[in-house]
Amino acid sequence: MDEPSYDTDRVLTIPNLLSFARLVGVPLFVWLVLAPPQSLPGSDLIAVLVLALAGFTDWLDGFLARRWKQTSRVGQMLDPVADRLYILAIVVALAVRELVPWWLLVVLAARDLLLLGMVPLLKSRGYTSLPVHFIGKAATFCLLYAFPLVLLGDGDTTWHAVARVVGWASALWGSWLYWWAGVLYVRQTIALLRSHPRV
Repeated sequence: MDEPSYDTDRVLTIPNLLSFARLVGVPLFVWLVLAPPQSLPGSDLIAVLVLALAGFTDWLDGFLARRWKQTSRVGQMLDPVADRLYILAIVVALAVRELVPWWLLVVLAARDLLLLGMVPLLKSRGYTSLPVHFIGKAATFCLLYAFPLVLLGDGDTTWHAVARVVGWASALWGSWLYWWAGVLYVRQTIALLRSHPRV
């Protein structure tokens, strides 16, 4: 496994600024979901729009980095960090609202803790992160559109029920993919440790 190649060492690039902006949206989303409904009417819908914008910038920063030759080490680390923060923030906020069970947070957080534990092993071989692969992106995509549907399903109408069912189906599928991606990252790390001497 070769170290990913980078086009630039600059931090202040348009793709990286989009990733930073996506990070700023995390506390905004949590505030919108947990705000009392009477204090901010339509806060759930605004929260979903924040997530939609975050999802768009997630695609856009990668597209621009490749198109403008601005792939960077910072961007390679920021992208998955922003994705994981969004997923955990969403689940925590929805669990506080009692829209999802706390065990789901444990399932997703356990996978991230597993990967976090591999960081020192990667650094011992001169790596800072592993390249994001398709299954990891697919899992993130599923989770990032599943939980807004769960949020929009907080109601008693038929439309709410449909959103809730589709949201939960996507959340369970996305959680399974999330762990599948995690297992693949573990396998990549083991292969890297075996093939690269300690630096």
